[in-house]
Amino acid sequence: MSKHEVARRGFLAGAALGAGVAAGARLLPEAAAQTHLPPAAAKVPVTAHVHSNGEGHGAFLNDADAETVAAFTERLMPGAPGKPGALDAGVLNYIDLALAGAYADLQDFYRRGLAQLDAYCRKAYGEPFAKLEAARQDEVIKALEDDKADGFVWPKAQAFFNTVRTHTMEGMFADPIYGGNKDFAGWRLVGFPGGQPQFTPEDLESAQAFTREPTVGLQGRA
Repeated sequence: MSKHEVARRGFLAGAALGAGVAAGARLLPEAAAQTHLPPAAAKVPVTAHVHSNGEGHGAFLNDADAETVAAFTERLMPGAPGKPGALDAGVLNYIDLALAGAYADLQDFYRRGLAQLDAYCRKAYGEPFAKLEAARQDEVIKALEDDKADGFVWPKAQAFFNTVRTHTMEGMFADPIYGGNKDFAGWRLVGFPGGQPQFTPEDLESAQAFTREPTVGLQGRA
């Protein structure tokens, strides 16, 4: 993993800890996850698929848009050996369900943002974002972050980047009931124990990350 990827992962994980791993708490219960993405065998390029049982996407995103979102979020939170990334944690599934429910007001924002993203990539590199090599994808993401990508009218490049980054963090670290954080991948990454039924006095006094199984989410407590 490159220094750039390590820094990106560190930023998102640190931001999740700073926020108390509470991202996504405002989502409605109907966005609860019944579906998840399988771990990726290869990180880039990422290809998304429609499954008959709805796994991965299909609530809102079509195949092409899902492929782009999967690739984009995986570059924001890339996986590494022993460290789950966005694809491993089901971030695509989280965003797809959210856009079909609690974030339905952002459907046109995503449609237009993804269309502008691919138009920019085709003009600059001759291929859509999902088909670019990892280094090129990172260049594109950096251009969006710095608001230097041409052709973005609405949403603006930086606004699109900020929104997808926020939703990537939510998909990584929100309770799994909302469709992401598959198998508590994000929580395990930052040492967050979830809704444990009780903590011992030793647990409360310890400065070490809490690792005792099982990690408990809203579904388990219900």
